[in-house]
Amino acid sequence: MPLPPINPNAVFLNIPYDEEFHKLYIAYIVGLSQLGFDPRIASGIPGGERRLDRVLSLIQSCRYSIHDLSRVELGVAPPATPRFNMPLELGMAITWAKINPKRHTWFLWESTPRRLQKSMSDLDGTDPYIHGGTVDGVLSELRNAFVRVGAPTVQAMMDAYRIAESHIDGILAGAGTRNLFAASVFKELCFVAEDVARRTTEDLTK
Repeated sequence: MPLPPINPNAVFLNIPYDEEFHKLYIAYIVGLSQLGFDPRIASGIPGGERRLDRVLSLIQSCRYSIHDLSRVELGVAPPATPRFNMPLELGMAITWAKINPKRHTWFLWESTPRRLQKSMSDLDGTDPYIHGGTVDGVLSELRNAFVRVGAPTVQAMMDAYRIAESHIDGILAGAGTRNLFAASVFKELCFVAEDVARRTTEDLTK
């Protein structure tokens, strides 16, 4: 079976889909857009295909993937259960990259230093990007992971983040949902982030 085509600018985001992660979710979308990348999430693909199949297809079609393990913790709702979706999808990406090293590169994100060595000791030797659970931490670490000449400053990226965040209520109202991870909301949020990035680039070239 032929391998799927790769989008060289696409970045698959393996992140928790919950309200407490909203700000970091927006930061990832805005930061990647500011750096010229196309963020992708599994729920951003409409259709009835099984989630695991969507995730695998996304990993295979994206040149990069970011795996945020900062929320692999016990949930508050009973029964208390750790969240394993993110490690599972990370394992899929690692396997795909091992088989096809020129087609995929994965990155690890965490909020707390040295926690990865305890939670996933098999990854000892892999340096995660530590965002500290903050928006500016995510933006700063994105610049460190994807080093690009002429990349916007963290301050410029923060300005772009604030603009995108100011559109959230309107995007949700237009979509008729409060789910920030819904496919239509994700698409609109990416459109806003790309528009801000384009205007930033135009301002820099004037």
